[in-house]
Amino acid sequence: MGETFRAVKVTDKVYWVGAIDWGLRDFHGYSTKRGTTYNSYLVLSEKPVLIDAVKKEFAGEMLERVSSVIDPSRIKTIVSNHAEMDHSGSLPFFIDRIKPERVVASAMGQKALSDHFHKDLGITAVKDGQTLDIGGDRLAFHESRMLHWPDSMVTWLEGERVLFTNDIFGMHLASDRRFDDETPDWHYEAAKYYANIVLPYSDLVLAFAKKLQALNLPLKYIAPDHGPIWRKDLSSIVQLYLKWAQQKPERSAIVVFDTMWGSTQQLARALSEGLSEGGVSTKVLPLKSNHRSDIVTEMLCAGGLFVGTPTMNREIYPEVADVLTYIKGLAPKNLKGLAFGSYGWTPAGQNNAAEMLKAMKVQPAGETVSCKYVPDAAALRAAWEAGLKAAQAIIRDIPDA
Repeated sequence: MGETFRAVKVTDKVYWVGAIDWGLRDFHGYSTKRGTTYNSYLVLSEKPVLIDAVKKEFAGEMLERVSSVIDPSRIKTIVSNHAEMDHSGSLPFFIDRIKPERVVASAMGQKALSDHFHKDLGITAVKDGQTLDIGGDRLAFHESRMLHWPDSMVTWLEGERVLFTNDIFGMHLASDRRFDDETPDWHYEAAKYYANIVLPYSDLVLAFAKKLQALNLPLKYIAPDHGPIWRKDLSSIVQLYLKWAQQKPERSAIVVFDTMWGSTQQLARALSEGLSEGGVSTKVLPLKSNHRSDIVTEMLCAGGLFVGTPTMNREIYPEVADVLTYIKGLAPKNLKGLAFGSYGWTPAGQNNAAEMLKAMKVQPAGETVSCKYVPDAAALRAAWEAGLKAAQAIIRDIPDA
């Protein structure tokens, strides 16, 4: 092997041996403008352990990092915390290369990996709470189902006080720095990751937090499978997860729209001015310049969602339909809002958007705002007043900060 890729020491017994994907720009519809890391960890116990693998095309990079610390053939156990292919794609390669005594995953992970690779990889299923003696230390496995796949689990390394959390507490952020205190600009990417990946499972985040509290693990490190390793300010990311999971709305709103000839844009600007006048902090997010994944990041703590669409072929404008479908899948809670926009023959686009918001359980903050063709002063005034009234609806049940 070469000597280009080196492991990074986390503790006296734990090394980061993952890979950096500087070029990733899309993660199944989520815009990853700053790339990502695939974090894998080597535990130097008497019976060495490899925790999680990397995306298939980065197997060589990971193998070099492992080889910079020990001969890979010395590894006795491979742990697969999560079967998604960015963590398991290279797993068959490492099983074949290392030939470990055992490969362990959750029961659901065992099944998912078999379904992925269509062969028996010799994986042993571990139960929730089960422990494994690795010689001089011990691993404990705790299921974290649907955070964010059915197979997900976390692994606790007792002596070093490291919790390996797969996708929980992670983010998509490529960096040559491995730790939170070396990466001061992590907050937006952490929020974006939660909004686009974890949000639908917020109730399970709260349940998992209670589980961790009951386990009373003396955490010193949180080691996720994407982004920085938490060693300095663990409480910050944990508290943010608890905040985001509760989905308590703030006195803020986003106005999301697309426009054909500028009419819906005029309504968006008038509506946003009314919201602001009413005391709601508002961001206007044209779809021509804002990606769906950034929109839901801005939505994460918002109390209001306002959606503007022209009518085209008696339907919602395609780009607006796209973002609404994306948001619906993330199942946000505690939002108020309404639909608005311009039409020529029939306000079907706005009406259909309003129905979609209803299906998403967005509470109405007023009536749908529609304007035929180009808005005149009266139409713009009506949009402004709708925004003002909607602001009152948003702040009614939200205490002052």
